[in-house]
Amino acid sequence: MSETGLQAAITKIAKERFKEEDLSDCFLLSIEQNAKKLEVYVDSDDGVKFWQCQKLSRAIEEYLDESQALGEDYTLEVSSPGIDKPLQLQRQYPRNIGRELEVTLKEEEAVVTGKLLEVDEEGILIKAKGAKKGQFKEKTIAFSDIVATKVLVSFKKKKK
Repeated sequence: MSETGLQAAITKIAKERFKEEDLSDCFLLSIEQNAKKLEVYVDSDDGVKFWQCQKLSRAIEEYLDESQALGEDYTLEVSSPGIDKPLQLQRQYPRNIGRELEVTLKEEEAVVTGKLLEVDEEGILIKAKGAKKGQFKEKTIAFSDIVATKVLVSFKKKKK
């Protein structure tokens, strides 16, 4: 089976499963195929839970076993994208309100870093770091101006 044919079949399976009540807040991000390895990345409005990935994985595995699309010996991974992957869909932004983002803009590949304050249909509002230490300004960024957005993870202890 061709790569695009397999991806179309997996997309169809995922969309059918996402109609189920316990998976209704989930959505498909990407499907990556490399020889005998298939990686399926999903996200959720409330954060993906292990059992949700497991349920989708079983449905895909059943299809792969029946169709033999990857043969008998393959690796299937169904997971959330993890912190190293950039946000791909507008739907992912609201869950990240309050977090630090690094936003790469189309305009000269400029990078804006700041705390995500708001999200609407048109774009985002972030509290961006200014030129001087301790200086901040609110900046509205249209989704159409964004090349990539990464969530920055901090391991600093919060002050009590």
